Amino acid sequence: MTENTQRPDSGPNDSNPELPTQYAPADVEGPLYERWVERGYFTADAKSEKPPYTIVIPPPNVTGSLHLGHAFQHTLMDALTRRKRMQGFEALWLPGMDHAGIATQNKVEQQLAEEGKSRHDLGREEFVSRVWQWKEEYGGKILGQMRRLGDGVDWSRERFTMDEGLSKAVQTIFKKLYDDELIYRAERIINWCPRCLTAISDIEVEYQEDAGELVSITYGEGEETLVVATTRAETMLGDTAVAVHPDDERYKHLVGKQIKLPLTDRTIPVVADTHVDPEFGTGAVKVTPAHDPNDFAIGQRHGLPSQTVMDEHGVITVHGPFLGLDRFEARSAVVGALRSQGRIVAEKRPYTHSVGHCSRCKTTVEPRLSLQWWVNVKPLAKAAGDAVRDGRVAIHPEDMSKRYFDWVDNMHDWCISRQLWWGHRIPVWYGPDGEVVCVGPDEQPPTGEGWHQDTDVLDTWFSSGLWPFSTLGWPEKTPDLEKFYSTDVLLTGHDIIFFWVARMMMFGLYAMDGEVPFKTISLTGLVRDERGKKMSKSFGNVVDPLDWMDKYGSDAVRFTLAKGANPGTDVPIGEDWVQASRNFANKIWNATRFALMNGATVEGELPPAEQLSATDRWILSRLNATLAEADAFYDDFQFSKLTDALYHFAWDEVFDWYVELSKTTFMGGGEPAKVSGRVLGEVLDVLLRLLHPVVPFVTETLWTTLTGKESVVVADWPKDSGFRDAGAEREIENLQQVITEVRRFRSDQGLQPGQRVPARLDLSGTTLAAHEDAIRQMLRLQPAGDDFQATATLPVAGATVALDLSGTIDVEAERKRLTKALAAAEKDKAQSTAKLGNEAFLAKAAEAAVEKIRKRLETAEADIERISSQLAGLPKG
Repeated sequence: MTENTQRPDSGPNDSNPELPTQYAPADVEGPLYERWVERGYFTADAKSEKPPYTIVIPPPNVTGSLHLGHAFQHTLMDALTRRKRMQGFEALWLPGMDHAGIATQNKVEQQLAEEGKSRHDLGREEFVSRVWQWKEEYGGKILGQMRRLGDGVDWSRERFTMDEGLSKAVQTIFKKLYDDELIYRAERIINWCPRCLTAISDIEVEYQEDAGELVSITYGEGEETLVVATTRAETMLGDTAVAVHPDDERYKHLVGKQIKLPLTDRTIPVVADTHVDPEFGTGAVKVTPAHDPNDFAIGQRHGLPSQTVMDEHGVITVHGPFLGLDRFEARSAVVGALRSQGRIVAEKRPYTHSVGHCSRCKTTVEPRLSLQWWVNVKPLAKAAGDAVRDGRVAIHPEDMSKRYFDWVDNMHDWCISRQLWWGHRIPVWYGPDGEVVCVGPDEQPPTGEGWHQDTDVLDTWFSSGLWPFSTLGWPEKTPDLEKFYSTDVLLTGHDIIFFWVARMMMFGLYAMDGEVPFKTISLTGLVRDERGKKMSKSFGNVVDPLDWMDKYGSDAVRFTLAKGANPGTDVPIGEDWVQASRNFANKIWNATRFALMNGATVEGELPPAEQLSATDRWILSRLNATLAEADAFYDDFQFSKLTDALYHFAWDEVFDWYVELSKTTFMGGGEPAKVSGRVLGEVLDVLLRLLHPVVPFVTETLWTTLTGKESVVVADWPKDSGFRDAGAEREIENLQQVITEVRRFRSDQGLQPGQRVPARLDLSGTTLAAHEDAIRQMLRLQPAGDDFQATATLPVAGATVALDLSGTIDVEAERKRLTKALAAAEKDKAQSTAKLGNEAFLAKAAEAAVEKIRKRLETAEADIERISSQLAGLPKG
C-alpha cells in the first residue's frame, strides 16, 4: 500500500470508478504529462533530507530532433529515475542541450546561403548573434518531443552548453589546465574538413569503403631506385623522405642516401624506421609528414621537414603545373605526369579502401599539419583508468571495460581547437611582442594596441565533458553540486565510450578533486531495424518515433524499446513489435476495467492467508516472486528481462489465469467474492506500480482510478512482503495442467471453444476438488447425465477427466494422433535412458546437462503413462 494522499476529485469510496471502454493514448498523454510538470513531481529539492539519485541527460544537439536512439535511451533513464523517486530518493534527472558547434554553424550558414550571403559578409559578432537567434527560433525542437515521450526531467534545471554558467565553467577549467601545463599549442596532424574549414574530432569522422586507385611509383634514378605505392598521389609533392625497415636487406645500401623525388627539383633521404612493415607491398613507403599522422611521427623521429602542399580548401599550393588544382584534380594530373615519365609501374583501379568523411557534410577528410590547441591527456587518462580499476566506477556490462581500458590506456593528446565562430572561444590573448595570456572568468583580458584574442573555439566535446558538474553550478559550490554530485548513473551508447564518457571521467576527476562524475556507466547498444540493419536515410529504414507514438501511443513505443534493451547489445525494432506492445497496454486496460466492475479494491488490509483460497495465495506468492525479480532486473539494468517478466506475469498469470479462475468466485458473490476483489486489487496495485517507470501514462490512469489516490508518480515503490506459498503454487500448476491438457484435446478434436461437452471429473486424491466449478467453467464441461458414455479419458496431474464426445469425436483420427505421440515419447525415453547409461557421457557432461536429460526422461515416462491411458480410454473400433 502507498502513503499517497487521495485525489480531491476521486476517492476509494467512489462506488463505481469507471474507465472508458477503450484506451485512447492521444487523449490522455499530453494533458497527463503537463499535470505532472505543473505539480512539480519532477522538480528535485537540494534541501531535501532524502538520499539523492542523479542522472544527467546526454545533451542532444540543439539542431536535433527525437530519433529512436534518443527515445531508447530516454526511456531507460526515465524508468530508472521514476523508480528511484518512488523508492524515496530525491531524484534528479537533469535535461539540457549541446550547442553542437559545427552542426549549428552549418545550419545558419545554409540559411545565409539562401540569402546569397556568407558568414564573412556579416562578420564574427553579427554571425554569432544570428546563431543565437536561430537557436531561439528553431533550436530545442527535441525538448518538446521529450515531453511527448514522457521524460520525467526537472525542467527548472534545464541547461545549455553555451549558457552563462556553463561558459564560466569552460573558461575556469581551461585556465586551470593551462596553468597546470596540461593545455598547450603545437603543430600536429589533425582531421581537417575542407568544406567546414575546421579541425574535427575522431568521432566526427565516418569511414566508408571508397573505390579509389592504388598506383606504384618509381622514386630515384639508375640503380638507386625503389618503388612506393599510394592512394593519394598528389601528396607526393610534399614527400620529405622514403622509409624502409632497418633490417630489410633489399634497401640497406640506400639508407642514408638522397634520391630524386619525381616531378620536383628536390632530393629526399631514405631513412630506416621500424614502423615500416617489410612484408607489406614493396617494403618502402613515402613519407609526407604534413599530410599523414604516421608519416608525421616518422618525421619527428628523423628530424624531417614538413611541407604542406595544399591549403585549407584542399587546393594545391606548390608552385608548378599543379598549382591551384583541387586535390582530386591534382591526383589525376600527378598520375598522368608520372605516367608520361614512365614512373608508374603498376595501377590498381578501382582499389577499394577505407576513407574518412566528415560526418556533417560527407566531404573527404584531409589529414593536415596544423597549429592547434591540445590537451595533454596522459595524467588525466591514467586517473580515468584508475577510477574503474579500483572500483569507484563500475562499467555495465562488465565486458565493456576492456574497450574502455583500450582507449584510456592508449589515448593520444586531444586536439581541442576548432576553426569556427560558434562555440566557446579560446580564452587566450596574444600581445604585440609575442606575449600569450590565458584569462580566467573573473580576470580582465589585456587591452591596448596589438592585443587580440585567439580566433578558434573549443571542441564541443570539451564543454560536454564538463556536463556532470557544470550543470550543477560548478565552479561555484552550489547546493545542487553539494547534493547531487557525484551523479549515480551515466546511461549512454557504447559508441561514444571513447569520446564523451572518457572525457567526462578525465574532467570530473580533475575538477572535483578525485571525486568521480558518476558511480556507474551503463552502456547500451544501438537501435536497428527489425532485420538488425543500421538505420540510415540511404537505406530508407529510418523511423520517426513520433509517427509510432501518434499511431500506438508513447507507452507502446517505450515498452518496445525497453523490451529490446539487453546491456551493451544492439536493439532491433519493428512496427509489429510496437503494435504488440499497444495490445499489451490494451490488455492491462481491459483487465483493470473488468476488475473494477467486479469489486476490485485496495481498501483495507489483505485477509490473513488462512482466509484465502489456494488461487488467491498462488497469485500473491507469484506477485511477490515477480516483484523480487523485477527489483533485481532494475538494479542490474536488465530491461529486456524486466519487461519480459512483467509482461508474462501480467498477461499469462494475472489476466489469463487468475482473472479467469476468479470469475466463478465473482459470480457467486458473498464473502469469497469480496476477498478475491481485495486480492485482485492488491495484485493490480503492485503490478501497475512495477510497470509505471516503463509505461507511465496508462499506469497512471489505471492506478489513480483503482486507488483513488493522487498519482503513481509519487506513490511508494512496492516491497516484497516475503509471502510465498509453494503448496498453492504446486496446486495451481496442477490445475493449469488439467485445463491446458483438456483444452489441447478439445482443439485436436476440432471442438469449438464455446461448445459444451458432458464430462465426469475424478479429483479424489488431489487438491483440485475445490476448483471443480472453475474447471468446468473454463473448459465448458457440463455435468454427466444418466446416458453419459466416456468416449475419451484424460488422466492429468493425478486427476481424471472423462469426456462424452459421442457424435463429435473422430475415434480413428484420435487413435492415430495418440499412437504417434506415444511413439515420440517412447523414442525420447529410449534416447534419454541410453545417455544416462553411457559412462563416457556421464564422465564428461556438466551436471546441468545430466540433470536436463534426467528431467527429459521423467517427462517422457509421464507422457507414456498419460497417452497410454488415453488410448485405453478410447471406444473400441
